[in-house]
Amino acid sequence: MRGLGYVRIVNAISPEAAPGRIVLLTTSHRVAPGLLSWPAWQALHGADRVLCADGAHPQLPYLREARIAVDEAAPTAEELIDACAGGRTVVVVATGEGEPALTDGLARLAGSGRIQMPDLELLPASYDLPGARLLDLVQVMDRIRAECPWSSQQTHKGLAKYGIEEAYELVEAIEDGDRDELREELGDVLLQVVFHARIAEEDPESPFSIDDVAGGIVTKLIHRHPHVFGDETATTPEEVKEHWLRTKAVEKQRESVTEGIPLGQPGLALAAKLASRVRTAGLEVPLPSGEGIGYELLAMAVRAEAAGVDPEAALRVAARAYRDAVRAAEGVPS
Repeated sequence: MRGLGYVRIVNAISPEAAPGRIVLLTTSHRVAPGLLSWPAWQALHGADRVLCADGAHPQLPYLREARIAVDEAAPTAEELIDACAGGRTVVVVATGEGEPALTDGLARLAGSGRIQMPDLELLPASYDLPGARLLDLVQVMDRIRAECPWSSQQTHKGLAKYGIEEAYELVEAIEDGDRDELREELGDVLLQVVFHARIAEEDPESPFSIDDVAGGIVTKLIHRHPHVFGDETATTPEEVKEHWLRTKAVEKQRESVTEGIPLGQPGLALAAKLASRVRTAGLEVPLPSGEGIGYELLAMAVRAEAAGVDPEAALRVAARAYRDAVRAAEGVPS
């Protein structure tokens, strides 16, 4: 649940006849216990009674440390309304998904018209920040690594092929324009990152964690964006790229512009990457002479890169068209 806004149903009756107030306090398990909002602490301190059905709720030790008496009870909707008699305020520290059975019961009573209902308030005491579900992914991965017979035996090398497959499937989802597929494939790629980081924690000589991975990329992004986090300015994409290449060159201290280019990538992508490095460095390097389709493809890839065309993507587009033509010739619906 995001945001600190709350939902409130207030009875339009005189203060003397007010039948009390129920505050349903919700918290996020992804936030450290005890880090509650100020309105939540105000409600807790001002309550006549505080209830919680879960005796192991992570917030309870912190509430008791703050001298808030908490009754471990799970009242029905009718019992909760009775507890509010005489204008009393009862705070319910929600468990799980926000006490749906209790809220459903209160809604039925309110809809019956037979009972004068207390004021009802839903108050988020803590809420998820963007990216909070990544914590769930890390926890799930920890358990899978420990308890799954297959996952517990995997290594970086054993998983390498899946990383390649998932990257290709992500590219396909992007090219297809399928939003649902894109979301799913992004999750699959993210899983590979978390899986490898979890395996890396167990390395006896040089372990690192997902936090080290995230911290490293955060540091790199800040350093390579001085126009965002520093004093430099950039108003065009070209200037941004110039900043990026300059800071990257300082970081890497490479002897050759070809260093760091993975030779195992698809051939057209490899040729285009080499051409890009050469062009960016301002070098005049003639293409190697030779006969055969490989040299012809290299020349085409270099020309495509110079024209701002990704030869790998261009070939995929053409291959898809060829596939569609084959299916049409076979009478297979596209």
